[in-house]
Amino acid sequence: MNSKFYLHKGKNKKAENGRPWIYIDEINEYDGDYENGDIVEVYNHKGYFIGKGYINDRSKITIRIMTRDKDEVINKEFFKKRFDSAWEYRKTVIDTSSCRFIFGEADLLPGLTVDKFEDYYVIQISTLGMDKYRDIIVDILVNNFGAKGVYERSDLATREIEGLEQTKGFLTEPFDTNVEIIENGVKYIVDLENGQKTGFFLDQKENRAAIHRICKDKDVLDCFTHTGSFALNAGIAGAKSVLGIDVSQHAVDCATRNSELNNLQNIVKFECHNAFDVLSSWSKEGKQFDVVILDPPAFTKSRNTINGAKRGYKEINLRGLKMVKPGGYFITCSCSHYMSEDLLKSTINEAAHDARRILRQVEFRTQSADHPILWNSDESYYLKFFIFQVV
Repeated sequence: MNSKFYLHKGKNKKAENGRPWIYIDEINEYDGDYENGDIVEVYNHKGYFIGKGYINDRSKITIRIMTRDKDEVINKEFFKKRFDSAWEYRKTVIDTSSCRFIFGEADLLPGLTVDKFEDYYVIQISTLGMDKYRDIIVDILVNNFGAKGVYERSDLATREIEGLEQTKGFLTEPFDTNVEIIENGVKYIVDLENGQKTGFFLDQKENRAAIHRICKDKDVLDCFTHTGSFALNAGIAGAKSVLGIDVSQHAVDCATRNSELNNLQNIVKFECHNAFDVLSSWSKEGKQFDVVILDPPAFTKSRNTINGAKRGYKEINLRGLKMVKPGGYFITCSCSHYMSEDLLKSTINEAAHDARRILRQVEFRTQSADHPILWNSDESYYLKFFIFQVV
């Protein structure tokens, strides 16, 4: 028998409306014994069933709902059904040669991320409750989805909140973790073992395609280039010249290798710089580009650091805008959930005001469709992406 948890009166609306997280201060009482990681049932204050999921009382997010069906058993068959549903969705909305296969809560599998790179899969497990199902997950990927290899990248600091160690390594027979993929006609070597997150930022796939039409015959600057993805899309689209910069020499080396892989090394070049510093000095020199792209890391991962993040976003956008030739194009984005769309818009607007530039919006986009936004789980919406003409 599963333990039963009852929510405080007045604290059950979000859960009843579909939010998959139950916070510790929403729980009033419970019946029965449990161990962290167990499946438990959640009820409102009147005793109406809301859902069931796994518990960890070490975390502020104490219960994560897996199903709203009281009779559904959370076993291999359950996972198989969830994976089939996630795969059907992705086959419908996106090129699946490489894609995010499972996006946690948005695929009703909280605590689990699965990325597909051709026939190789990377999994990331962030919670104790999901950690218990690792073997089932690997089994399904190998036997039902043809995985030639599975690598784990659960090297997340947040696992420690859950009482788990950070971990990474092979979950199948070892294989070469440098995997070649093709996206939007661009080839990349993805480093599954040492690349950021799971090796590659799949969430910008459709946004990278969106820059093609504005980069032809242009001089392009790509800041925070990482493995060179925006820069290489500009090159494939027919840019006259592309310079990608990143603070990490390792990232610059990877990006250079990717440029050679696409035979773009004469057009798309990479240099190691701190974007904040170098944009300031280049601006003073009067250096400008037809297209400037800013894809910075998340400056905030919590509500407490929003003010500092806002300053960071304003500063980098101000410096980036000064690098755009009049009539040129400015591409800017934020991958922080806590930097809301409205806050980002006002921050970019302030930067434009200070740079004495007028912005004409060409396009606004979010994360690619394989990272679906669950309307009753705010946290699943994080990527904001703008294309402007600067006049």
